[in-house]
Amino acid sequence: MMTVDVTLRDASDTALAAYADELAAEIASTARQYDESGEFPHAHFELLRQRGALKLTLPKALGGDGLSLYQLLLFQERLARGSGSTALALGWHLMVFGYLSFDLKWQRPAFERLCRDVVRRGDLVNVLVTEREAGNLLRGSQPTTVARRTGQGYLIQGRKAFCSAAPGLGQMIVYALVEDEGRVAEFLVPRSERVRIIENWNTIGMRSTGSHDIEFDQVLVPHDALLSYIDKDQPSSFTTGSRAFGLQISAVYLGIATAARDFALDFADRYQSHSLGGPILDAPQVQQKLGEIELLIGASKTLLYGLAERWERHDAIKHRLDHEVAITKHQVTNQAIRIVELAMGIVGGHALSRELPLERYFRDVQCSRYNPPQDDMVIANLARSATEGLRASRQPEPASSSSHPASVSHPDAAGAETVIDVTAPVEDREIPLAALVD
Repeated sequence: MMTVDVTLRDASDTALAAYADELAAEIASTARQYDESGEFPHAHFELLRQRGALKLTLPKALGGDGLSLYQLLLFQERLARGSGSTALALGWHLMVFGYLSFDLKWQRPAFERLCRDVVRRGDLVNVLVTEREAGNLLRGSQPTTVARRTGQGYLIQGRKAFCSAAPGLGQMIVYALVEDEGRVAEFLVPRSERVRIIENWNTIGMRSTGSHDIEFDQVLVPHDALLSYIDKDQPSSFTTGSRAFGLQISAVYLGIATAARDFALDFADRYQSHSLGGPILDAPQVQQKLGEIELLIGASKTLLYGLAERWERHDAIKHRLDHEVAITKHQVTNQAIRIVELAMGIVGGHALSRELPLERYFRDVQCSRYNPPQDDMVIANLARSATEGLRASRQPEPASSSSHPASVSHPDAAGAETVIDVTAPVEDREIPLAALVD
């Protein structure tokens, strides 16, 4: 009996999945080549450009396909089965337009111009928010990249790290500190001669994402290149909506894990065992590993797509699911690592061969630990939230003579008055669930 993919809800989802599968099959043929060389897969991106993939999350009114969060995850999961590196590099571009389409904090004309550049020229875009010294700026640190205002515009000076798709970027959204203002802002910076790629991405996994450093050497941009300011403790363009579009990262690693499962399943059915008198797929130990894999894939899909659908359906909680998004990333990516390990266990020593794709899947899936949010931050934030929720629940309510009296008195049987203090802390009070997760 064929397994039905219950993540495909309707004909639209099915068509999108078929489209992604076709692209995945085409890029898979050269994925190993780019992994071995570490080169950025320009040919993959030219294919994606020609087939319209760069427009997927742009609004329909501006020439895009207007994919929802759920549909973005469907596409990314399937594309990653062909090449995890290519899917991850494309994912940042798709994520940028997902966020901007959902909650635009720029002036509308700037967004419309950028969308036109993607539709007409096929510009690839990424947001550059990491520096060697300051780390990930979305965590609140101050950038060392600066923007100095002049009569002609702003001069951008600085260096960004881990800039995925660097060799293919047409425009970059750069976080910089505005001199003389002390405020951080987003700037739109086009590719130019003074934007230099420092080719230093040489890793064990995700080797062809082209995540090099980029140096900005007194790059002049017009005054209207300042897109928006980043205010402390306020959602920015790429932290809004509980950072839900970042779930595309989890979808990529789930796709890699599914590709590993597919390979191991096919291998085990073809590999004959003399002792069994048939394929090793029927061996009890292989069936055990396969069952564990299916359990983990099913749990991951339920968590990932369930959260995406919940986010889309309920506007009231779109900005209050930060913990759920982080938990999902943690669980799905760690389960993806385990799935690949089990798949390698099915294939055995052959899994280590550079002639087979499993060792590439294994190396690529390890990188999930280092994409945001990282495991330690997820766990620390959950612990802090639980602690703060507990202590907040123990704080006495402010006394109010009109609606919340500090004490209640009533006469006892002998006519004496008994005073009960209703503001005294109750040590065994039950902690509301919302205090732990919101």
